[in-house]
Amino acid sequence: MTAASGQFRNMHTMIRVFDLDRSIKFYTELLGMTLLRRDDYPGGKFTNAFVGYGPEETDTVIELTYNWGREEPYDLGTGFGHLALGVHDIYAVCAALEKQGAKIPRPPGPMQHGTTHIAFIEDPDGYKIELIGLDTM
Repeated sequence: MTAASGQFRNMHTMIRVFDLDRSIKFYTELLGMTLLRRDDYPGGKFTNAFVGYGPEETDTVIELTYNWGREEPYDLGTGFGHLALGVHDIYAVCAALEKQGAKIPRPPGPMQHGTTHIAFIEDPDGYKIELIGLDTM
């Protein structure tokens, strides 16, 4: 049985974070997302916070999972790639993010073998976020 594309919707991407408040601040203040909800699960000893640019009912969001009592940051692993966000005026966006303390390991510029301009930033836990210049695609 094959699934029709209308049967599925991309709902969220989950990442585990070491300092939930710091991560919420990064995604809301630096990237302009909204904290949509934050739920504590005492029985499981974890908290989930959902951030995004629109409501969960219609938009794909990011689930930040904080496991209580964690004493060390997570290893990022080798399987995870990155999140991607489209932006207008990627150079101005990166300059503003850098001014606010964001790490930018790959400054904005054209992709290798292409014309689209991209950059990579890192969130407080080291997760890579690709910024794609919407006006250079």
